[in-house]
Amino acid sequence: MKATGIVRRIDELGRVVIPKEIRRTLRIREGDPLELFTERDELMLKKYSPIASIEQFARGTVKSLGEQSGYIAVICDTDEVLQASGQGRKELTGKALSEKMTQVMLSRRSYLANKAEGGDILPVAADSELAVTAQIIVPVVSGGDCLGAVVLLSGEEGAVMENSAVKLARLTADIIANQFE
Repeated sequence: MKATGIVRRIDELGRVVIPKEIRRTLRIREGDPLELFTERDELMLKKYSPIASIEQFARGTVKSLGEQSGYIAVICDTDEVLQASGQGRKELTGKALSEKMTQVMLSRRSYLANKAEGGDILPVAADSELAVTAQIIVPVVSGGDCLGAVVLLSGEEGAVMENSAVKLARLTADIIANQFE
């Protein structure tokens, strides 16, 4: 654990203000759920990720999705890539999401782009150098909240995301969303 040197007092209602710099660094926004942990005399806050709570399920799902589609498959929550399969998995797994990826998820609309057709390929991870030529991003929405996204990527020159792959990504996002209803 890293000390910040910042001290805050608890108010009469038991509230503590998390400084803006820390919220910005950890990408905590108003309304985000936080999970509380205690160990002896320590209290820890962690941004809650429902999808991360089904990590075993996500690992198996992303593996099957990658095998069935033939593309690089990714499952992420609203902050980072949780699981990835295929040739770019090490480049993506555990990385923070790019701002453009976050915007797509917040819009709650699927995003399809094929470089061969002049589409704008969005970076999935903030600092990834993965060369992508086609992509589909499908937000995972449950109860009106965006919990993350299912992504299929291709790095093959001239690749065009097939309609069957788009349907497979949407089906996977629906299955994951149904885990939380």
